[in-house]
Amino acid sequence: MRYVLLGIGNELKGDDGIGNVIARQFKHRDWLSLACETVPENFTAVVKREKPEILVMVDAAELGIRPGEFRLVQKDKLNSAGFGTHGMPLMHLVSYLERYAGKIMFIGIQPGKIQLGEKISPAVGMGKKRLVDILKRQDWKAIEMLE
Repeated sequence: MRYVLLGIGNELKGDDGIGNVIARQFKHRDWLSLACETVPENFTAVVKREKPEILVMVDAAELGIRPGEFRLVQKDKLNSAGFGTHGMPLMHLVSYLERYAGKIMFIGIQPGKIQLGEKISPAVGMGKKRLVDILKRQDWKAIEMLE
């Protein structure tokens, strides 16, 4: 596979599960797409085996922007961005996986509702559609960097 997509999050908590929703719905011949739930570290063996040209990780994050908007998050900002449903700090996971992927892109999507039992909010659902379109076109420049 040229590209691997890891979706991350807790689908029981509304918008927090958007990474998994994207991973489950995203189909493209050049991509291996995996819903990792809240344990992306359990999928490191797949990344090691596939050695993708680009590894894309998608997760809901408190970025201080409008719900449904998304940004590329640099590795050094992963700890300060609000990623909260994971056992292993994401910066450690990215550091570990760097030797197995040509490039790692971490995309955070601003959630709206993250309460237990909620569904994906309309704004985050629209953000999902925009992001999936960008991934299919591999239009990386269309994704803004988190300031």
